Amino acid sequence: MNCDPSNPKGAGIVDVWQETIPIRFGLIDRSDTLTLDAIFRFFQEAAISHAENLGVGREDMANTGQVWILSRMSVLVNRRPRYRDTVTVRSWPRGFEKLFAMRNYEIKDKDGVSVVSGRSAWLVVDMEKRRPLRPQIVMDRLPQNEKLDTFTAADNAAAALEERTNLQKTAERKAGYTDLDYNGHVNNVRYIQWIEDTLNLHVLEKAAKIRLDINYLNEIFEGETVEIYSAQIDEKTYAFEGRKETRQAAFRAELRLPD
Repeated sequence: MNCDPSNPKGAGIVDVWQETIPIRFGLIDRSDTLTLDAIFRFFQEAAISHAENLGVGREDMANTGQVWILSRMSVLVNRRPRYRDTVTVRSWPRGFEKLFAMRNYEIKDKDGVSVVSGRSAWLVVDMEKRRPLRPQIVMDRLPQNEKLDTFTAADNAAAALEERTNLQKTAERKAGYTDLDYNGHVNNVRYIQWIEDTLNLHVLEKAAKIRLDINYLNEIFEGETVEIYSAQIDEKTYAFEGRKETRQAAFRAELRLPD
C-alpha cells in the first residue's frame, strides 16, 4: 500500500512506509541517472514521514523532551534509476543496537526489483541535557520488522568508520542558509553534496554502483567553516573527513565503487 507523505497518519499505522516517486530532472546528473544526494533525500523524507505515522515524529518527540539525531548511515546503490523512471521508496524501523535505533531503507524499480539499499543508526537524545537515552524508550513501541533486513552482518553497515591520517585538504565550505534545516544545523543531505563536489565529477557520472558510509559526528551551525579532507585509498575507494575550525571532526565518510 502506498502512503501519503502529505498526510502520514491518514491511512493508519503501517509497519513499512512506502511511497511512489518519479525521477524528475532536478534529481539526475549528466549520466541521466539519480544522484547519490537525491537518494539520501528520498530516505530522509521517508524516515520523517514514517516517524510521524508511528507517533514518534518531530512534534511527538519534542512533547516528551526528546529528539532524533542521525548518527550513521550506509547506502548501497546497485543500479541507479534513470530520468522519468518511477520508483518505490520504502523505510522501516529495525530494532536497536546498543545506543542506536536502527532504520532500514530500500528503493525498488517499477518491476519491484530492489536497486538501492540503506541502513541508518539514530540516537534518541534528551533535548535539555543533550545526552543520548536508551533507544528502548522509543523502539519498544515500534514495529520490530524482524528479518526484514537490507544488509547482512558481514556488510558492516551503519558502523563506526576508522579515523584516517593520510587525508589532504581539498575543499572548504561555510554553512549558509541553503545548508541549514529546521533544527538550525547543516542538513545530513548537504554533507553528501559536499562529498560529491569534492570528487572529480566523472567519478560519479561513470559509476553504475556506489556504496557510501557516513558518520555524523558533530553538528555544524550557521556561519561555521568546515575544511574537507579527502584521499583516494585505492582504485575504487575514497575517504573523507570534514573538520570544524576547532579541529573537531564533523563527519567522516568512505565511498566505494563496487564491481
